[in-house]
Amino acid sequence: QVQLVESGGGLVQPGGSLRLSCAASGFTLAYYAIGWFRQAPGKEREGVSCTSSSDGKILYADSVKGRFTISRDNANNTVYLQMNSLKPEDTAVYYCAADGRSCTTLQAMWEEKYYGMDYWGKGTLVTVSS
Repeated sequence: QVQLVESGGGLVQPGGSLRLSCAASGFTLAYYAIGWFRQAPGKEREGVSCTSSSDGKILYADSVKGRFTISRDNANNTVYLQMNSLKPEDTAVYYCAADGRSCTTLQAMWEEKYYGMDYWGKGTLVTVSS
């Protein structure tokens, strides 16, 4: 059974850090592009970051560039999103998703607000508040 499970969300003060995990089962993450997305209440879904081995791309949204880092642990079939210098506007449900296409292809789709991916997790809530 194909499954993606996010963890690591929670409440953190502004300026703090969290590391989100995305653990896969039923398929090998190393062969897929992995994207992190977020959706805040009343707002559209936003692509946050993407990593793909097929084209060697690592991409970040401008809103998180320099603060967030995506990484893979292929041995544990897990992808991480390290989030530093968190701001209240980072508050959202964060989702990971996997797709057989490359981040180069996915980025063009995300620019058109199309977020079709092969597999999705159920999300983890990140709240940045004092």
